[in-house]
Amino acid sequence: MKQIRRVAIANRGEVAVRIIRACEELGLETVLLHSDVDIQSRAYRLATKTICIGPAATALSYLNIEANINGALAAGADAVHPGFGFLSENADFAQQCEKAGLVFVGPTSAAIRKLGDKVSFKNLAKKAGLPLIPGYDGEDQSVSGLLKEVEKIGLPVIVKAAAGGGGRGMKLIREMSEAKDLIESAQRESQSAFGSTQVFLEKYLERAKHIEFQIFGDCTGHVVHLFDRECSVQRRHQKIIEEATSPSLTDDLRRRMGEVACTIAALGKYTNAGTVEFLLQDDEFYLLEVNTRLQVEHPVTEEVLGIDLVKMQILTAQEKFIFSTNEIRIPRGHAIECRVYAEDPFMGGVPSTGLLGTVSWPEGPRRRYEYGFEAGDTITSNYDPMIAKVIVWDENRPRAIQKMVRTLKDSVIFGVHTNIPYLIQILNHPEFQSGKMTTRFIETYFAEGLKSDLTEDQIKKWAQEVNKNLKGSVTESNSLSLVSNLPSPWGSHWRAV
Repeated sequence: MKQIRRVAIANRGEVAVRIIRACEELGLETVLLHSDVDIQSRAYRLATKTICIGPAATALSYLNIEANINGALAAGADAVHPGFGFLSENADFAQQCEKAGLVFVGPTSAAIRKLGDKVSFKNLAKKAGLPLIPGYDGEDQSVSGLLKEVEKIGLPVIVKAAAGGGGRGMKLIREMSEAKDLIESAQRESQSAFGSTQVFLEKYLERAKHIEFQIFGDCTGHVVHLFDRECSVQRRHQKIIEEATSPSLTDDLRRRMGEVACTIAALGKYTNAGTVEFLLQDDEFYLLEVNTRLQVEHPVTEEVLGIDLVKMQILTAQEKFIFSTNEIRIPRGHAIECRVYAEDPFMGGVPSTGLLGTVSWPEGPRRRYEYGFEAGDTITSNYDPMIAKVIVWDENRPRAIQKMVRTLKDSVIFGVHTNIPYLIQILNHPEFQSGKMTTRFIETYFAEGLKSDLTEDQIKKWAQEVNKNLKGSVTESNSLSLVSNLPSPWGSHWRAV
């Protein structure tokens, strides 16, 4: 059994806060390994100890293996939790942690190499006869060679980074005239994000739904799946809204996809939390990839199953967590997660930066908020602009959608624009409400973002409601006085709904 007293967190933002909270519940101290611009953050204030590992540039801080390991050792940490993104799927990082005597809270470096590398994963799946999308994952990485393979597969074709995910290093080729530029762009992005230029090609499915299964391997090597999530609402291959469980699966599909998820995980000798991703089209499913880490959207699985995946991760890393029959639960109700970004939805999602003013997350039954920034913190242009995740649970999907819309309308963020109005329009769209949306949903209906048609009277009415939410009961005259002193939210960098 491995003894852990202090956990170093090689990450930032809301996931760092999430890990800190789990460690606190387990009685463990935390060390935040942060860049110099992340001093003004919630995780920095909550951690037991903080170590600056470098400047804002990710290559010099959050992607710097040596700096992270040295920081963890200097702080007296026993373990490292990588969160998601950055080094979370880097087998070299996991291996260097192991060599340094640090417990890596995640799968082994060997499992990451087998399943986290997209080419290795595909080879393993091929040998096992598991369903894969037609494509190319060969050794010839020359642009000319890849262009020939694109022609063989037939357009449209998607280019993906072999060493990572999250939409980075991913390009969709629809015309051969643009193929060369897109392949080179994907290789550059992959090098910048993951330190590797290796890419692979897949036939692009035009009407696919994106379904994923949460897998977990306990410390004995026993692997289970913890059911599925719907992740079809994506913009530029980046998920925006996620649900558990998927409204798209029949009982038979869920059973068969879950079996495939557990099979590939077992072949990779997987331990700890991970996710097996699929594309589903015309009742046929295809293995997409394995994310060898915690997912951004893990809270929706936690909500429908009543579990804590981060605590399970840490306990497994200590060789303390073993699945029993009683712990394999059946999902109850429906959960939805919305990612709240600092961006202007009326300007096509242009990132919005600045000092946060009032931030208010409305309380209510089965409303959950995971956020990395509070009033007085600064949203910079250095990293992903996600401010928070809003998660709700209710007894069925329609009620969960209704609850999420109300929750987003009650949420207040001053200081920057946010995508809250964008999220609300998506949730109210008939195709989303019917559960029929595909990965092209955003491209089809919201490709240009939103258009503002609010009048000054509507802005004034909206601002009165915000004032009431923030200050409680106020008189009409006082409310109007407050409104008159507020700049227009459409003409300045603050936003609330």
